[in-house]
Amino acid sequence: MQSFKVTRVYNNAKGDSCFEDIEYPLTDKGPIGYLSEKVKVSNLLFRKVPPGYNDLHTAPQKQYVILLDGAVEIETSLAEKRIFNEGQILLMEDTEGKGHRSKNVLPLERSSLFVTFD
Repeated sequence: MQSFKVTRVYNNAKGDSCFEDIEYPLTDKGPIGYLSEKVKVSNLLFRKVPPGYNDLHTAPQKQYVILLDGAVEIETSLAEKRIFNEGQILLMEDTEGKGHRSKNVLPLERSSLFVTFD
């Protein structure tokens, strides 16, 4: 079965940020390709961060982050680190707790899309 992979960042009961790999199943829709079920979203924001971006924070709201270029290192409050590259999608749900650190991997401006939901 086809699926779409997304990395979720959430806070556990102790307030620590954690990673979880999830998959959205896709259904064969013939000539138009494989589609997931609809996901209800609220807003779309365009974002650019400067080359030296390095910030510890919680997500301001639940959102998908779609990386358009560059690479970002995400470090959870449990010190687990992963690098994400252009084309990858993050599901940011750690709106409370200790937060995560986001750091540009390359010394370049990085662009992404934020797709928010409730």
